[in-house]
Amino acid sequence: MNKSELIETLANRADLPKAKAARVVELLFGANGLIASELRRGGRVQITGFGTFLARKRPARIGRDPRTGAPIPIKAALAPLFRAGQALKDALNRRR
Repeated sequence: MNKSELIETLANRADLPKAKAARVVELLFGANGLIASELRRGGRVQITGFGTFLARKRPARIGRDPRTGAPIPIKAALAPLFRAGQALKDALNRRR
């Protein structure tokens, strides 16, 4: 499911206009949305039954250019991380 399919499904299930559903999705998942904003501040977003979004610090390191094999510096960065909650794991692994 891509973003537009998510918006369409949300609009249908919540009986919302597509424009409002798109705004909700953007407010939650957009680059300036609630989740990204909280992660930038160093916080985490925990949605009980679904999972936890958090940012992990990745230290600076030396990598290799795949074409030449020459060492290249890679800057320190924050990387987003998602840990699935137990209810989501159970829902995915439920036997049919």
